[in-house]
Amino acid sequence: MRNSSIIIALSDIALAIRRYSMVGMLGWQDVRQRYQRSALGPFWLTITMGVMIGTIGIVFGQIFNSTMADFLPFLATGIIFWGFISSVIIEGCTGFIAAEAIIKQLPIPLFVHVLRMIWRNILILAHNIVIFPLVFLAVGKPLSWIAFISIPGLLLVVVNLTWIALVLGILCARYRDLPQIVGSILQVLFYLTPIMWMPNLLPQRAGLYLLDLNPAYHLLEIVRAPLLGQLPPAINWEVSLGLALVGWSLSIMVYGRYKCRIAYWL
Repeated sequence: MRNSSIIIALSDIALAIRRYSMVGMLGWQDVRQRYQRSALGPFWLTITMGVMIGTIGIVFGQIFNSTMADFLPFLATGIIFWGFISSVIIEGCTGFIAAEAIIKQLPIPLFVHVLRMIWRNILILAHNIVIFPLVFLAVGKPLSWIAFISIPGLLLVVVNLTWIALVLGILCARYRDLPQIVGSILQVLFYLTPIMWMPNLLPQRAGLYLLDLNPAYHLLEIVRAPLLGQLPPAINWEVSLGLALVGWSLSIMVYGRYKCRIAYWL
């Protein structure tokens, strides 16, 4: 029974990956429709995020007595990638619910809707990442070759976010109150993760709980640290890889068992 569930899940995932052209088209169409008849399109999000980063940077930089050359790039990368992570998780909760009409009418792999949502948010991230070099220019801080390490880091983050979105999509299709709970948890996690504050401000004992035991910190750090010219510690990679292996193992079993029920729950 367990082997048949795993085969069902892997078959659906494999079929969805083969339809990458459909995933790309649907994700791109989502972005176009969201900003239809808008002069700047998704760049409105970029402008809004840029203004927010500048405002928070000035205010909290003074509160924490941090230099702008260090704090502003740290804040910019944290907010940009946290926005990507939180958007994928929140939209993952309603991924199958939002695609209810398509799921009930067209026989396409259900995992296509997860990949579509991931691709849509990657496109938005590509627009927002424009802020980062502008911040570096503003503070006069050059990028180093270490920044290229953020590419495999981002891929590992996407791998983790994909299984999280898949599991949440299944659970939220069955239990419709979960999206609100997930949103509240993310809001708390935002303040517990070093995004608006720097880790060196923490006492050593508090760092154990807010950093070492915080999976969001490890996922964020494997992308943010290289962009800031620092090599992420090995523990960041180990925790992120461990999350991916354990998460995908569990999500494949859950997906294989409940895939056939998703359409009925909708």
